[in-house]
Amino acid sequence: MDGNPRTAALAQLVPARHGVDERIDWSTVEEIWGTRFPADYVAFMEVYGAGQLSGEVGILLPVPRTDAYFDGSGLRDETENARGTWEMLGGRAALDVDPGSILAWGVTTGSDIYCWLTTDDDPDRWPVLVCGRHTSPAFQVHSFGMAEFLRRLLTDEEFQEETISVVLPKEPSFINWLEQKRRWDAGLDPSTGEPWD
Repeated sequence: MDGNPRTAALAQLVPARHGVDERIDWSTVEEIWGTRFPADYVAFMEVYGAGQLSGEVGILLPVPRTDAYFDGSGLRDETENARGTWEMLGGRAALDVDPGSILAWGVTTGSDIYCWLTTDDDPDRWPVLVCGRHTSPAFQVHSFGMAEFLRRLLTDEEFQEETISVVLPKEPSFINWLEQKRRWDAGLDPSTGEPWD
């Protein structure tokens, strides 16, 4: 993570104690998607992995993994959802982009979808696209990457109001899906690790 300052800055806010290195074979991921991924996302997968940020933002795996999600689809289903949302809300009239450039990396409990616009040959220059459920406007493009987007989401209340349809808790947290699964299997609340009420 030392090599990625944006993810390192995020780690100053969000404890990584419940993170898990996903040990992703990035060459296989690149073959599947036909592209490299941003360095901050790669670093995030090494430090935190996929899971829940502050209980409200799900960070997705790049490739399917049947033991991780109910549908096991990784980024694929949310990418299709984001492209469908773009089309349903006006397509190019609402946001003048090629729908094939929309690639989802996260989703909120309020049904917002966080994406990249893969419009640059350099993935580290991909802006973040918000497909907001109750945000105004519904589509927002931010000229920075995923880790910086998440840092601002957690630290800037005005930015938070514009970019997410739910309220985030004051104390940032992260729980990898493996830890959530372990808690569930132990009969505990996957979000808190406490016994069910």
